[in-house]
Amino acid sequence: MDLLNTLVDKGLRRELPTREEALAVLATSDDDVLDVVAAAGKVRRHWFGRRVKLNYLINMKSGLCPEDCSYCSQRLGSTAGILKYTWLKPDEASEAAAAGLAGGAKRVCLVASGRGPTDRDVDRVSATIKTIKDQNEGVEVCACLGLLSEGQAERLREAGADAYNHNLNTSEATYGDITTTHTYADRVDTVRKAHAAGLSACSGLIAGLGESDEDLVDVVFSLRELDPDSVPVNFLIPFEGTPLAKEWNLTPQRCLRVLAMVRFVCPDIEVRIAGGREVHLRTLQPLALHLANSIFLGDYLTSEGQAGKADLEMIADAGFEVEGTGEVTLPEHRAARAGGGGCGSHAEAGGGCGGSAGCGSHDEGAACGSHGGSGVCGSVPAAAPAPDKAAAAAVATAAEPVVGEARPDLVAVRRRGTGTDLAPNA
Repeated sequence: MDLLNTLVDKGLRRELPTREEALAVLATSDDDVLDVVAAAGKVRRHWFGRRVKLNYLINMKSGLCPEDCSYCSQRLGSTAGILKYTWLKPDEASEAAAAGLAGGAKRVCLVASGRGPTDRDVDRVSATIKTIKDQNEGVEVCACLGLLSEGQAERLREAGADAYNHNLNTSEATYGDITTTHTYADRVDTVRKAHAAGLSACSGLIAGLGESDEDLVDVVFSLRELDPDSVPVNFLIPFEGTPLAKEWNLTPQRCLRVLAMVRFVCPDIEVRIAGGREVHLRTLQPLALHLANSIFLGDYLTSEGQAGKADLEMIADAGFEVEGTGEVTLPEHRAARAGGGGCGSHAEAGGGCGGSAGCGSHDEGAACGSHGGSGVCGSVPAAAPAPDKAAAAAVATAAEPVVGEARPDLVAVRRRGTGTDLAPNA
């Protein structure tokens, strides 16, 4: 397929596909899904080999959120029967982290419900980060606390945080349809604050909200412009008691196409399969490892995931290996930025990013990844490619996406681990 050959060549060169090419990936048929996986797998292996990075979630404060995000079981007005508890103490969080690390995780993600942290919350999380790092050598810590105020990202970095997660979730055009208590621009601002503070930015999306192919491409291209180091791809978990409980829009093949599109647009970025993989990918989860180089181990914030032991067996059986603590996740040209807060490989490319300023400080507000309209950070802007006829034809003749089968039996509310007296799944 000419389209896939073109996308592989571009991925190996870190060249941005056209929107038409990205849309064409989503429009491919189920008959071609293995060809799509094989092509995107070449890009994944070129930049990340067969390593799979394991991440472990710790829900620091569960439920009772004042925001109205339609997809979230912790939202204002949710009647989902999830665990509800206030802040974990530092030692409790460190004990939970140790369980994940014993299972092979190298990054711990500290997540708290709410609009954003108060300064007291930042103090509390800072103490937790210090405790985890003191008790667990070599661990990476990512914080996910909502919208950040001025100076909070810097304080988290000083406390030892390595990364900050804040997802864009969906396209700017449709964001107001899923959330009204904050804006898409608020989310972009927080990602930029994390970048500017020298934290490794982590920002992703949710597929299955009822969005169009154009919405998915829009949000992934927006993420590419923000240039995070990692992009989590969530698949909506339709919790009973939330406004999107009846949205079952995904098939396993659709999920694979979404992951492949993200890999082609973000070839050298850590692509992480996040919430919902067990619900929607089901028995095709191992194929997704050919597209993403990172997963969450065990359970999620409010739902149960696949057994941690089964995760490890799946990785081994698929011919992959768990990334070790001493291994660097990102390719060399990105790793320098992630470790030092700079803007990728500009020094190697002979240019700075707006002088000596950090990411997010480009003239007129452009973020890394938007240089020259189609280049990537540290790459030479390429000439605009001619329209791909195969891509255009695929988009023009694409059928409506197949609606997935409703499987509420696969949505299990988390009843173990943090916030309970039961052992965690790790």
